[in-house]
Amino acid sequence: MRRRSRWREDCDMCQVVFHGAQMNTQKPLVVAHRGASLDHPENTVAAFQEARLQGADWVELDVRLSADGVLVVHHDAHLTDGRLIRQIDAGDLPDTVPSLAEAFEACDGMGVNIEIKNLPGDPDHGDAHLVCEAVVGLAEAYRPFEMLLVSSFEMDSVDRIRSSDQRLPTGWLVMERSVPGQVLERTMSHGHVAVNPWDGLIDEALVVAAHERGLRVNAWTVDDPDRIAQLATWGVDGIITNLPGIARQIVDEVVRV
Repeated sequence: MRRRSRWREDCDMCQVVFHGAQMNTQKPLVVAHRGASLDHPENTVAAFQEARLQGADWVELDVRLSADGVLVVHHDAHLTDGRLIRQIDAGDLPDTVPSLAEAFEACDGMGVNIEIKNLPGDPDHGDAHLVCEAVVGLAEAYRPFEMLLVSSFEMDSVDRIRSSDQRLPTGWLVMERSVPGQVLERTMSHGHVAVNPWDGLIDEALVVAAHERGLRVNAWTVDDPDRIAQLATWGVDGIITNLPGIARQIVDEVVRV
């Protein structure tokens, strides 16, 4: 609560800091990172429902395949007891591990950024085709495509999604080791609509360059109030955050449409 109150006290100061800058007039989406993950266990139905109550526009969540081929929502390959999700049927998983279908229902009214977890070297790494076909099938059944983005650190995964159904928006997740200019060119050349860079890679020039190429920019993971305000002023398209309630307030204060 102290962080929330401090932002309220500092709103006028923030407006002074950005006075005179070229103000963005398009509000970035507030994207709850694994739901309202500081108020409820991450990637759970409760976290997604709380994110909506806190004013999130979208939710970002992680998907993996269970042993019986069901897409379930969990960041790590293993459960907290050490069992590998890929070796457990979906019906035998704890209630805190929802299926993607259940997550879609919990996120009613919000957009969903689905991050595919299937990197080479992961203990549950498997057939990328199976994962991607499962994602496309559920997306087509549950969501209007404009309320979805499928992303991954693995370019092959988002390439496969795009090959399966070009209507489904896709984006490349980018780590801190990346070279920004190369990231934009590669994302664009592969036909993806968004780049999701680590926050430390982003400056105003990158946002401008991405937009010139027709790419959306979704920053992750941003919890510092001043940085959220700065990114909103620069015109990023989405701010992925663990603090959706605070981010909602900041975005609404800084960007007045």
